[in-house]
Amino acid sequence: MTADVWLPIPPDEIEGLPEGPAYRHWDGEDTYPADPADCAYYVVPYMKPSGVGVRPLPEMRSVQVVQTLSAGTDHVEAGLKHLPAGVRLCNARGVHEASTAELTLALILASLRGIPDFVRAQDRGEWLGGGFRPALADRTVLIVGYGSIGAAIEDRLVPFEVAPVVRVARSARASERGPVHPLTELPALLPQADVVVLSTPLTEATRGLVDAEFLARMKDGALLVNVARGPVVDTKALLTELESGRLTAALDVTDPEPLPQGHPLWHAPGIVVSPHAGGPTSAFLPRAKRLLVDQLNRFVNREPLRNVILTTGA
Repeated sequence: MTADVWLPIPPDEIEGLPEGPAYRHWDGEDTYPADPADCAYYVVPYMKPSGVGVRPLPEMRSVQVVQTLSAGTDHVEAGLKHLPAGVRLCNARGVHEASTAELTLALILASLRGIPDFVRAQDRGEWLGGGFRPALADRTVLIVGYGSIGAAIEDRLVPFEVAPVVRVARSARASERGPVHPLTELPALLPQADVVVLSTPLTEATRGLVDAEFLARMKDGALLVNVARGPVVDTKALLTELESGRLTAALDVTDPEPLPQGHPLWHAPGIVVSPHAGGPTSAFLPRAKRLLVDQLNRFVNREPLRNVILTTGA
């Protein structure tokens, strides 16, 4: 194989890449490393501004695979219309589970135990003692979007002695830890949950899923945690509930994003905001490299690829 492979990580830093392809390093710079028309396998730059990753797609007339290094693929799907039929889109399942699940637990614990209040008090040199705060132990946690990240979140919840974890995905199925409920059962499940975690991909079915009706079904005092995508939640509806004091929230993603200075979400009561920090940790690079080595060896040897989300023209 002599076709080009575009990588956002320098190829000499990835041990185990198969021989054959011509590896080109491109991480979103203005200048392309080679003619995009010769690219057969395109790995989309990670965490770049909107539009960067899709920019070369209209010129990639020979591309066979578009590989993201993110769990979600919504940021590149708009560019797929430029590609010929038969191009496979693959995501980074297996790369972000550990990091995102860690942050999910951190957000839950920070919100329940009042860590932001303690940090602000520390800045003032004030001992903020007294009073009981909610624990994660004995809480019912509902996970909406029970894929590999949702399962990793549950794995980390179990040692905290939570009450039964309730799992929801697009359709009903069995999992190693118990039944997974379909989205259609959400209205009946929401009132049971003390913590609702969103880890679903952004699709037409999940855009605006957490609307005023969804939030109204959550129990008083419940915590909403979003580590999915900002547009899964109706920001205006969430602000209404936060400002009333009925719900609290911990958000790693927002709509709009980045959250602009002065936006009311910054100062809403009962909220913790992290700047889309679920994936970029020290755990990312070794897992991303392992994924790319495995996928490219499969590609060169014409073996089935992992994590195929869709095929253009199918």
